[in-house]
Amino acid sequence: MSSPTPTLTAPGSVQADATAGGQIAPSPARGLVCRNCGATFGLIAEHACAECFGPLEVDYDPELMRAVTREQIEAGPQNIWRYAALLPVGQDPADRVSLDPGLTPLVRADRLAAELGITGGLWVKDDSANPTHSFKDRVVSLAATAAKSFGYTKIACASTGNLANSVAAHAARMGLPSFVFVPSDLEPGKIVQSAVYGQALIAVDGSYDDVNRLTSELAETDEFEDTAFVNQNVRPYYAEGSKTMGYEIAEQLGWRIPAQVVIPMASGSLLTKVDKAWRELVAAGIVEDSDWRIFGAQSAGCDPIATAFDNGWDVIKPVRATGIAKSLNIGNPADGPYALDAVRRTGGSIGRVGDDEIVAGIRRLARTTGIFGETAGGVTIAVLCQLVERGLLDPAAETVVLNTGEGLKTLDPLLPVVAPTHHVQPSLKSLREAGLIG
Repeated sequence: MSSPTPTLTAPGSVQADATAGGQIAPSPARGLVCRNCGATFGLIAEHACAECFGPLEVDYDPELMRAVTREQIEAGPQNIWRYAALLPVGQDPADRVSLDPGLTPLVRADRLAAELGITGGLWVKDDSANPTHSFKDRVVSLAATAAKSFGYTKIACASTGNLANSVAAHAARMGLPSFVFVPSDLEPGKIVQSAVYGQALIAVDGSYDDVNRLTSELAETDEFEDTAFVNQNVRPYYAEGSKTMGYEIAEQLGWRIPAQVVIPMASGSLLTKVDKAWRELVAAGIVEDSDWRIFGAQSAGCDPIATAFDNGWDVIKPVRATGIAKSLNIGNPADGPYALDAVRRTGGSIGRVGDDEIVAGIRRLARTTGIFGETAGGVTIAVLCQLVERGLLDPAAETVVLNTGEGLKTLDPLLPVVAPTHHVQPSLKSLREAGLIG
């Protein structure tokens, strides 16, 4: 599909910010670069390199990144746009299409740490607090803002659920039509949350990889040439939204980077972008340089990145996804090789856990922190436990784990194991008989 004629604002251009009475920070984005061959392109709506078909990502002007200060960030809005000077779009508040996600809680998990023997400090970055209750609001806010800049009049996506929720919500806020494609066996909670916004929701009989293949074909048709597919033709901008989680963690820790982080993996993009965010903060002089280790978490039902890590492979062999962690069920993860690179470069590891361990992880997180995570959160906590047990994660080092979504979206795995602890009649006698009072 050919890109729309408009391009994004060139780096260095500055406009007056009427809302702030001053100047809008210039966009630091200077183009797109291929992650494989290094070929460079303008700020266009493409996700694949014209030279080698490798993935494109945003390239930044290092001088403009170094001009950003902690004080500038801290004076910004209480959402992801406080980091606008480090992002490719959204420098002008009038251009933003956003539910204003971000600045989600970083919860100190002392009780969980005590159970696991972690003495260096344990934190949970809880992105279930975002507007549609997952980290996907970060990426869609950037994708939708880029789509607006490019002149697209519709937005669409292939999704395992959380992205579908966020795209439909953003489209409703924009007043534009959206087309959300999901596997037909998606969790009911995510189906309802996508459908409630009144947008087109297309259930496809197949896996996420089948859905993604279908939307890739659809994006090339004339009927959808005016449509931004958020995780395809505007993917380079979409993916940068995940960096804001890394920025926030560093800021919430007092402008430092934790020694260890455990991140759930579907495509692997979130893991690579958190790492990129920390490298950018160091390069910009916003935080002191330090060593950190990145650990990935996958479900045993969909573990292509973990399998490649275990076998020392540099390529990912696709798998057919199964298991209850449907938000992580991407059998052919686009960012898998780059996630491997980040884990290996930082001296981390990748774990995998089965369905029973995932349910136990959800319950353990809830019982010790009051955070109800979805199945991806259960994967992360179960892998954290596994890493500690195997001696792969240093219990004396400060550790952050990411909870990327809300547990109310994935109730089905818990229904067989969670229920009222007592059933009584409306009388004190019944309470005494149940042993609840003396």
